[in-house]
Amino acid sequence: MGTTDTYTNSKKTDDYDVVTQAERRNKELGFLKRQWEFRDALTVGLKILEHTAVCFAPFYFTWDAFWVSVVLYVITLHLGISLSYHRNLTHRSFKLPQWLEYFFAYCGLHAAQGDPMFWASVHRYHHQYTDSDRDPHTPNEGFWFSHINWVFYYSYVCEKCGDPTSNVMDLYKQPFYRFIQKTYLLHLIGLGVIMYMVGGWPYVLWGMGVRITLGHHSTFMVNSVCHTWGSRPWNTKDLSKNNWVLGLIGYGENWHNNHHAFQNSARLGLEWWQLDFPWYVVKSLECMGLATDVKVPTELQKQKMSFKNSTTNGGFGETHENGNGNGKTY
Repeated sequence: MGTTDTYTNSKKTDDYDVVTQAERRNKELGFLKRQWEFRDALTVGLKILEHTAVCFAPFYFTWDAFWVSVVLYVITLHLGISLSYHRNLTHRSFKLPQWLEYFFAYCGLHAAQGDPMFWASVHRYHHQYTDSDRDPHTPNEGFWFSHINWVFYYSYVCEKCGDPTSNVMDLYKQPFYRFIQKTYLLHLIGLGVIMYMVGGWPYVLWGMGVRITLGHHSTFMVNSVCHTWGSRPWNTKDLSKNNWVLGLIGYGENWHNNHHAFQNSARLGLEWWQLDFPWYVVKSLECMGLATDVKVPTELQKQKMSFKNSTTNGGFGETHENGNGNGKTY
């Protein structure tokens, strides 16, 4: 693992004044003295609830509940967040039949990390403004801000990044994604009710509380740890790093420098020894004819991104339609 870096991205723009003075002051007041909006207060309440569930879970341990949490973790994190939200919806690393795309996206919803449009929007802005002051979870504002505190400042993040729907119009045009955005919490509550009906409190505490909390921090550590500690095999001109330790609890996302080097690659573990479970699923779907247009970096692109030869982004950027019908590359 490497040393901690300090870095200011060249994407830091002169128009950062889009963040109002009021929003800046509100953040500077600190966690307790700030003015709370309903959405942020709800987010704090849900985080307290899920961490409280973790504290009570050991007293309600059963092997059935444990394995339910493991299976749901794989379905919602590995398939829902990493394969669907991240690689398929955000970066369009491959194409799926619509019914299968929607199925995996619905799995991701139950990871409780937001609806698909919100998640994709935040992550596209992250790549657009990586490690600058306009990065939604920039490490420039501290380790804990990049890890979790950013989720408690919705208006602040929106104002410094931009409209949370303007960079996901490809998703917004589809009624399915608009529907699950409007009904997001109802689906999570419904799963919790099913857990209780099937297995009582052990299923709720393990299948919801423990699973969701571990999933949140697994994802949050990619934003914080993988921009602070690790190795950098590719010259990405940002702070992204590969961290093999996170691979022990992660799902391929820990090869973060690989990802920033080749953003729309469906494969994040580029070496044979870099475990990447969602990639194995994508490759299997490709063999079955269900996944098409699967993108992986070529040897030439890898050479361009190596520290010896890197002068560009290797031609592996991606374009998404914005709200004006124009293309933006992330």
